[in-house]
Amino acid sequence: MSHTSAAASAKAGPNVPLIILCGCAIALLSFGPRSAMGLFFQPMTEARDWSREIFALAIAIQNLLWGAGQPLAGMMADRFGTWKTLTLGAVLYGLGLLLMAEAEAPVMLHVSGGILIGLGVAFSSFSLVLASFARTVTPEKRSLAFGVGTASGSLGQFLFAPLGIGLIETVGWQQTLVVFAVLMVAIPLLAIPLRGKADAAAFQGTAADQKLGAAIAEAFGTRGYVLLTLGFFVCGFHVAFITVHLPPYIADLGLDARWGAWAIGLIGLCNIVGSLASGYIGGRYSKPHFLSLIYFARAVAILVFILVPASPLTVMVFAAVMGLLWLSTVPPTSGLVAVMFGPRYMATLFGFVFFSHQIGSFLGVWLGGRLYDETGSYDAIWWMGIALGLAAAVIHWPIAEKPVERLSAAG
Repeated sequence: MSHTSAAASAKAGPNVPLIILCGCAIALLSFGPRSAMGLFFQPMTEARDWSREIFALAIAIQNLLWGAGQPLAGMMADRFGTWKTLTLGAVLYGLGLLLMAEAEAPVMLHVSGGILIGLGVAFSSFSLVLASFARTVTPEKRSLAFGVGTASGSLGQFLFAPLGIGLIETVGWQQTLVVFAVLMVAIPLLAIPLRGKADAAAFQGTAADQKLGAAIAEAFGTRGYVLLTLGFFVCGFHVAFITVHLPPYIADLGLDARWGAWAIGLIGLCNIVGSLASGYIGGRYSKPHFLSLIYFARAVAILVFILVPASPLTVMVFAAVMGLLWLSTVPPTSGLVAVMFGPRYMATLFGFVFFSHQIGSFLGVWLGGRLYDETGSYDAIWWMGIALGLAAAVIHWPIAEKPVERLSAAG
């Protein structure tokens, strides 16, 4: 009888390899199109006779709505399940891409490329995948699993950059957006194996038995969580500005526009290595100190890039270095949330951290376009990125990598 019960339990348990595989595919598809938005910068602004600020504001709104929607998506996933959340995200994402292809007025661009795609990414992003991983894998393997999931998003960036530029050159930017929209159909199918939601019954009678409101209050009353949230703002500022403005910046330097696409693709390729390495390192060494080193290295890389003479070689070297540092912040950041508060409300709590990331993204993208239109140069925003990188290095260093008192007392 016990043998039968054990067999039934094993059969009912999660299929970890399938969950990891499908989750990685979802991360690839959800991150790919939005990482290629910079490739549409010049063709769309030229076709519609828009200023750079108009397009930059749309992507800035996209990043802000992605961040604002992330805690809501986390709550929905924790309450109603990952599949329903990802399916809603895929619908919004695909609709936004389709409408963006037909946008002729700035307001339509801001609604489609900004609001709809932003919410679509929020409800289908890799952070929901990571939360699903946290509920599935053992604590010892979480950091590595987070690295694998993040690397999959980077693979999407690497694949969609050359795919995007190739499609734009052959079928045009409008049809390219339509193709990207069609690909969103795969997300609900891939989401089927992912574990549904945080099972409240599994936590009853334990230190993790907690209401959502209490979990949020506890998180924002924890110094390390607040510092982590503030520091992640800088990651968003760097990543969003470079993703959107690096291609036109490279063209402004007098280099072929293709180097912009290849630079974004190389960032994605190198970030696969960076994310996997980050997941490994974060599982063995201090996550806060590792994050400080990442942000300091970013500041140095940007400083060198803007001071040396521009050439295809310097662009590619900068892209490779930034790629290694790109989303390597995600595994230790999400890992710290899991360490501090456990996996039950991780989708929600990491969602708030990610909201800060996206506020930084909004400012990085929008200020890039605004300052360029006012000064004719990206110099001010590059120097701002250096200063923020140094500030983030300081902020992360004192974070304590340990569970909150509630969990420590129970352990």
